[in-house]
Parts: sequence; structure tokens; C-alpha cells
Amino acid sequence: MKAMEPPAETAGEPARTLDGPAGHVGAPADPVGTASVDRRQRKARQTRHALATAAVDLILEHGLAATTVEAIAERADVTRRTFSRHFTGKEDAALDFVRGDGDRINALLRTRPAAEPPLLAYRRAVRDWLADREDPAWHLRPRMRRLLALVDREPALFAAYERIRVDAQEESIRILADRLGTDDVRDVRPAVVVDAAAGVLTAALRIWARRTDEHDSGAADLAALVERAYDALIGEAADAASRSTTEE
Repeated sequence: MKAMEPPAETAGEPARTLDGPAGHVGAPADPVGTASVDRRQRKARQTRHALATAAVDLILEHGLAATTVEAIAERADVTRRTFSRHFTGKEDAALDFVRGDGDRINALLRTRPAAEPPLLAYRRAVRDWLADREDPAWHLRPRMRRLLALVDREPALFAAYERIRVDAQEESIRILADRLGTDDVRDVRPAVVVDAAAGVLTAALRIWARRTDEHDSGAADLAALVERAYDALIGEAADAASRSTTEE
């Protein structure tokens, strides 16, 4: 008996296998499904931004104690349940910009040339973040300076700020450890560099937030202040190293 032959391919169509068209693994891409996912993600980002903005506005208008999660959700035109899907509390929502800036610094740190020393790589990542005019650092946007100053006066805000900052620095440590090809537990260099470099940035931001003269609140002023802060760290470290060598 003659063996049955597979059906002829339709002209213009690729041969199909159980895994889809020949040369492809799995089912063909679903552009409709991908677009739907993109829309949901974009909507989620918009909702998160609206909640964070509402939290900042209400806290600066009425104070932290008088601001409730329900009021934030109402200002953003979402439910209390939606708020809880994005944030753990009002402090977390108000400081979401800190988390976003940490993510951007780490993304820039990953792209720095491999030959750059770790401290210089972190410093230049911060410089590039501050120099971005298309998507300015949140610290440079309206009323962020007031919120940063409030962090020092409100223990709950300060605790939330520290949690977010530590999370970002942990990621920076992992990035530098990968760059150095080392273990961040056994090798102290990644943690030391990140704690020092991030500490410089934090110090500069706190000084900037405390200033009352609004004429120097722009990007150029903050960027210059951060550069001076890094120069101060490097100068003090060099002086300490020189004195240590001569005293021995």
C-alpha cells in the first residue's frame, strides 16, 4: 500500500509543524495580546504616577499626619484597594520619586565603560542622571525640594526614605561586584565604594534641600554642588592616605 503523503503546502504559506510555522518555535506572536499587555502596563504606570503625585501634593498642603491613604486615592481618582496594589503606605507613595531616581542611576551605572574605576563610574552615572533634560531628576521638579526638606523633620518619611535608599544601594553593590568580577560578600570594595559615593550624593541633596534661596534651585546648581561634594570626598581621602603614609 502506498504511504500517505502529507498535504501539499498552500502557495505563499510557510510549512507548519506542531510548533507553528517552520523555523519558529511555539505559536506565532500575538500582536493583539502584546498591545493589550503594553496598554495595561502603561495604565499601571500612569496610575502609580497619579498616586505618587497626589501623595506629595496632599502632604505638602496638609502635613503628613493629616494626610490619609483614602484622601490620596480619592485625589488620584482610584480606589483604596488600587492604592494598596502600588504602595504600602502614604510615605512610600510620596517618596516613589526616590525609588525611580535610584533605578535610573543604577541603569546608567550598568552602561559605564568597564575600564572605569568603580567610584568614577558611580560619579559619572550620577552626573549623567542630573544632566538629563528630557526626563529631569524628580528632585528638580516643582515642590520636591520642600518634600526633601520635610524628610529630615518627619521620622516616618525618613524611615521610608532610608529603606528605599538602601534597596537602591544594594543593587549598586551587585552591579559593581559584577563589573569587578568579584563576590560582594568577601570583597569589601563594592560596598565601600557604593556607601561612600551614595553618601556623598545624599549629603549634597540634603544641603541643597535646606537652602532657602530659590534662585539656585535649578539643575546647574544641584549638579555643581554634587560635583563639589565628590571632589571633597576624593580630596579628603587623598589627604588621609598621604598623612597615613608619612606618619608610618
